[in-house]
Amino acid sequence: MTLFSYKAINPAGETEEGMREAADDKQLISALQTEGYIPIRVVPASSRSFLGLTGNASNKLTAKDTVFFTSELATLLESGLPLDKSLTVMMELTEDNDRLAKLLTKVLEKVKSGTSLAEALELQAGIFSKFYLNMIRAGEAGGSLGEVLARLAEYLERSQELKETVSTALIYPTILLVMSLASVMIMLTFVVPQFTEMFESAGKALPISTQVVVGMAEWLKNYWWLLLAMGFSGSAYMRHQLANPISKKIWDGYFLKLPLFGTILINKETANITRTLGTLLGNGVSIIAALVIVRETVDNLVVADTIAEAEEQLKQGRHLSDALLERGLFPKMAMQMIKMGEETGRLEEMLLRVAAIYDKQLRVAIQRMLAFLEPLLIISLGLIIAGIIVSILLAILSVNDLAF
Repeated sequence: MTLFSYKAINPAGETEEGMREAADDKQLISALQTEGYIPIRVVPASSRSFLGLTGNASNKLTAKDTVFFTSELATLLESGLPLDKSLTVMMELTEDNDRLAKLLTKVLEKVKSGTSLAEALELQAGIFSKFYLNMIRAGEAGGSLGEVLARLAEYLERSQELKETVSTALIYPTILLVMSLASVMIMLTFVVPQFTEMFESAGKALPISTQVVVGMAEWLKNYWWLLLAMGFSGSAYMRHQLANPISKKIWDGYFLKLPLFGTILINKETANITRTLGTLLGNGVSIIAALVIVRETVDNLVVADTIAEAEEQLKQGRHLSDALLERGLFPKMAMQMIKMGEETGRLEEMLLRVAAIYDKQLRVAIQRMLAFLEPLLIISLGLIIAGIIVSILLAILSVNDLAF
């Protein structure tokens, strides 16, 4: 099934936009026409986001906007205000945020016309994910929308914190790597050529190490463009590979097997999946429906296939822990905790506990990776620069017939 964004005229004669799944665009058009809609536009959804935000750049909310919208609306509803009044108050609080203000205006208009909040949000050009909408729908059905929004806000905050933990941890190694490459490039393109003329005028055979360094400097001087072309070609190749589901699945499996990095990916997916699943189950969503939603939030296709297989096995009466443990992809401790939750009837609680544990495991794995990566980069840079300097000094000593 593919997720499509559609725009159509509904039976009431109003223009409506939303997101639906279908095998192809023809099937969706046929389904809309059967329901009395007049389709105007049906296109594949262009993007997904872990936090549940998609859509055009002009409509897209930031993660901060989404957390603010969710948490503030939860606070207002739990204080006893009705939904339409809560949305009105929020409009006054977001006058300086055009994107959020426009969204609230459209949602309030739909709510006043009798539309539920979940339906009103679903009509906003695919801004919110299926996970987000199902949470809202479950809260409205159970009469606990404020409580559900509060849980959803906490979920979004934790998810964003997890994402920021990973991205922040990679900043220093990235800077270090860039500086290392820049230093080597400067040495080869500016420092080494200063000595090349002196070596050539001496008329003596240079040490092998110096010949290698001079050769590298000459190659870089003449073929630097080839290096850039290789970089761009490699980047384009990877984008093409990751855009193709078949090749992306192969790469995703390879990434999961990498030392340290693979552990980080597994811990991240385990934390994300268990938190999402636990949150959905806690709000009345059935486990099969919850797994379908969880699968849509997973970017790694190998992990997504594992969840899809678990769905099928659950339909056959098997336990979630057994279905996931059979593949051997997720940590055994997490699976044992989930099994314990199934046996004691506290699956939701245990899933959230697993998420908290693997949040911490993720931070530990990142710290271990950095503890290994940082000194490796520093030592590698030092050895390369030292090798260049030593090769130049050996050539100078050779030219001047010096000896130790």
